[in-house]
Amino acid sequence: MSLDPKQIIKSHITTERTTNLKEANNEYVFEVDRRATKHTIREAVEKAFGVKVEAVRTSIVPSKPRRMGRYEGRKSSWKKAIVKLKKDQSIAVFENV
Repeated sequence: MSLDPKQIIKSHITTERTTNLKEANNEYVFEVDRRATKHTIREAVEKAFGVKVEAVRTSIVPSKPRRMGRYEGRKSSWKKAIVKLKKDQSIAVFENV
């Protein structure tokens, strides 16, 4: 899969849990393309942010039912990647978040 890093990494996820992961374990959480593998995610993060990646964990977040009045639907499923950086590495863009 030869996609641009911008196509593989869709967005950074910022929640209280992801902030705790960043501070405790130097791990960053991203929403990624569903077709991306751990290897391509590693390459995309290293190329996009200029850091060294130690490990990548992925999971597919299942779809959830949603309602708007009497109309029912489902929110689509998506893929999440937790990227652990090597010691003394950080992504400067997300340090003040």
